[in-house]
Amino acid sequence: MPMPSARQFERLMRMDEWIRSGQARSIGQLAQKLEVSPRTISTDTDFLRDQLKAPLEFERGGRGWYYTDPQWRLPLVPLSEGELFALVLGSRMLEAAAGAAYSQELQSAIDRLVRRMPDQTWADLQTIVEERIQFGSGGLIDLNPEVWRKLTEASQANRVVEMTYFTASRNSLSTRKFNPYLLYVYRGTNPYAIGYCHQRKEIRYFRVDRIRGLYLSEERFEREPGFSAREYLNLVFQVEAGGQPQPVAVRFNAKVAPYIRERRWHRTQQIDEHGDGSLTLRMEVPGLAEVKRWVMGYGGDAVIEEPAELVAMISQEIAKMAAHYHQVRPSL
Repeated sequence: MPMPSARQFERLMRMDEWIRSGQARSIGQLAQKLEVSPRTISTDTDFLRDQLKAPLEFERGGRGWYYTDPQWRLPLVPLSEGELFALVLGSRMLEAAAGAAYSQELQSAIDRLVRRMPDQTWADLQTIVEERIQFGSGGLIDLNPEVWRKLTEASQANRVVEMTYFTASRNSLSTRKFNPYLLYVYRGTNPYAIGYCHQRKEIRYFRVDRIRGLYLSEERFEREPGFSAREYLNLVFQVEAGGQPQPVAVRFNAKVAPYIRERRWHRTQQIDEHGDGSLTLRMEVPGLAEVKRWVMGYGGDAVIEEPAELVAMISQEIAKMAAHYHQVRPSL
């Protein structure tokens, strides 16, 4: 069976929708809707009937174009039931990540695809996804789809952006000029823009949901020579980059060691096993703040061995926490 061109494919899908809804009264009406010539529409209807074996008929003076078998579907989408199921799952995962930029567009695309599947097949898929599979994402963010779209456009076209950015650590707004090299989504729900910050004169990353306003300038940029997205992200520990990499060593006791072994935490990591079941995780990272927060999540089951700077950072944090709680008496 000959395959239609991308443009004809789009026309046939729209024609199919109008035929099913009873809005395709004539060739002239379809030509007007699709902004093509009546001859093009005649070619398309012939293609539907002759090549795709559509049960398509025309009733002059009545309902116009219609399918004699309403259950017929366009055999134009080369998707198996399993592939469509994967798309539906992807849509639900995007919905779980609050404000995901393209969740609505993806759902719209899926809706258009399923109109060409048997009704019962789609009903079964919906039941499985909505009643048997649930997604959660922890703390949710509000992501402005328009900001995401502009960043994508700027990154693709190498256009400098001017943005108003909220810095959470200082609880303040600032104006930045920024060359967006790439977008990076961490753990599915944390979107970052990475690129050259004109204010800091270095590669920086910014949380996309903290961008309060964004303007695409006509100014173009060139990436810094030698910048590699893969190499840059390989140095990052979770979402912290910047500075010179330095060695970090963390000892985890036997209780939590299995959870450390089962993941790769950093490209440079090495694990030293100990006879008591504990282990020491070694890696070289350019920043220590994220490591501090990560290690503290394991409480007394993890101990920093180096560097001394990180030991001091955690000691200070523990002292601050103790000051908050030392006067709190347990309720009886």
